[in-house]
Amino acid sequence: MIEVIDLHSTLGRQKVLDGVSLTVEKGEVLALIGKSGVGKSVLLKHVVALMKGERGRVLIGGEEISTAKGRKLERLRSRIGFLFQGGALFDSLTLFDNVAFPLREKTKMEEKEIRERVLYELEQVGLKDMEHKYPAELSGGMRKRAALARCMVTTPEIMLFDEPTTGLDPITAHSINELIKRTHDRACFTGIVVSHEIPDIFFLVDKVAMLHEGRIVAHGTPLDIMKSQHPIVRQFITGGRKEMEEMLEPIIKKLQEESRNKGKCAQERENEKV
Repeated sequence: MIEVIDLHSTLGRQKVLDGVSLTVEKGEVLALIGKSGVGKSVLLKHVVALMKGERGRVLIGGEEISTAKGRKLERLRSRIGFLFQGGALFDSLTLFDNVAFPLREKTKMEEKEIRERVLYELEQVGLKDMEHKYPAELSGGMRKRAALARCMVTTPEIMLFDEPTTGLDPITAHSINELIKRTHDRACFTGIVVSHEIPDIFFLVDKVAMLHEGRIVAHGTPLDIMKSQHPIVRQFITGGRKEMEEMLEPIIKKLQEESRNKGKCAQERENEKV
């Protein structure tokens, strides 16, 4: 569904992406990890063609978005939802109008149907009966929930999450990760999540890729990454602390249990019935 091929990108004089290649299969969710400033958010922006690289290709469902223009670019972008770090809600609009915004701008949907769709998505993210509130009246976690509702109201095939738990306390961050997991089970989107929430993020995703010095240095299942002996991966997972090594084993055991019990998303189960 998402394919990045030999992508090179430079910001100023700094080489940010140096031949990145990455594939995310349909229905998969991939965690993109790595130190701050290595280009994880930059890679997301290339996937949605908000940035263009000097070399390489980005394909969405087999179609190249990196060179697309006009209606083709608009059509490909319409398949993608992007949850920005800060949520990017409009301060002057209520939650209802924020979530309704893409439907009013991009579709010819009747207002009655828009209302039904918006209220449904707000309920799905735990914001039932809060459609009249403004972003300034909400906590950080609630703003993230509202931003997710705005993304999902257009039923995207692909979701990109740029550090969705940044700035949140551990309890709220965990609840947002669980919400993303439930939303994927419901909608079965293909996703990339940029996150530093380790190991929590590993229980949310199917695959993990680590970006380091402009290249993907590790790619595999969460269990593969946790068991990796690659020095760069190991240092990142443990934070460079020896005492963390002793804490990895119970996490690995839990991931093994999760991988055995992991089911298909709701849409995949429904398709199998047809």
